[in-house]
Amino acid sequence: MSQAAAVKRRASELGFLACGITDPSPVPDGGRLDQWLASGYAGVMRYLHRQARKRKDPRLIIPEAKSVVVVLDNYYDGDSDPGPVPKVARYARGQDYHRVTRARLDRLADTLRNEGAAVAHTFTDSGPVPERALALRAGLGWIGKNTMLIRPGTGSFFFIGTIFTDLELDRDDSVVTDHCGSCTRCLDACPTDALVEPRLLDATRCISYLTIEQKGPIPAPLAERLEGWVFGCDICNEVCPWNQRFAEPSASEEFRSHDELAGAPDDLFDRMDQEEFARRFGDTPLERAGLRGMRRNFRAALAASRTSGHPRDDPGLIE
Repeated sequence: MSQAAAVKRRASELGFLACGITDPSPVPDGGRLDQWLASGYAGVMRYLHRQARKRKDPRLIIPEAKSVVVVLDNYYDGDSDPGPVPKVARYARGQDYHRVTRARLDRLADTLRNEGAAVAHTFTDSGPVPERALALRAGLGWIGKNTMLIRPGTGSFFFIGTIFTDLELDRDDSVVTDHCGSCTRCLDACPTDALVEPRLLDATRCISYLTIEQKGPIPAPLAERLEGWVFGCDICNEVCPWNQRFAEPSASEEFRSHDELAGAPDDLFDRMDQEEFARRFGDTPLERAGLRGMRRNFRAALAASRTSGHPRDDPGLIE
């Protein structure tokens, strides 16, 4: 068995949805990143400007690396629509994926070391890694019109992890055909018009950005369109036919919904102190927004629901 085959078998044993291998050479169309940044679409995410050179040329990330192992980790929880308010993106309903996926990636990195690697550096939505571009080149899917990586027969409800290694591994040269066709459901469904055109996202208008990255108040014209989302957003994923047809619940218990915000009172975060927030949400993605951010998000989403004429009238919710 080749080293590449051994790594892929181990990835499957660890529960990863898929595994592909590519190299760290420059990604195609790196100039599009420069144009995107120059257009101001990154907003307050200044780290993307600092990381631009490495995102365009992954060889600069880990200079010793000769191969990049790319894995997909299914987080789909299989739950039905979360209701009007508060809505939390599926990926954030369980434990923090940085820790869960990273732990399994580290075990996969051990396999690489057992195969003779001196370098096996793992990344899970961290560092200057152009994950989708590498996954595309590793034959794991295509980039959809919603800018997500979509895998045939699977959809897009997964995290992408990478391992940069100094092993020379057989690469996956197959390219997955774009299967979006004439579909524009994701563009049509976005309530804030964040998808400027197919595969072009203005992050400053994206609900995920507004409820996680945005500092200070959410601009009123956009706050009015939150549609109940208090952390992240799933709209462009939920309407995608590939997810509607093929998404299957993850086998990872860590990604099962904790349902922490179900039936939450309007003032949940207003009456919570930092210690309680850390205790209840410290091991979840909500930690990124912080207590102050979640207070702002709750207030904005609730105000928007009242303005839109769809108040929280579910009998299980405390007014």
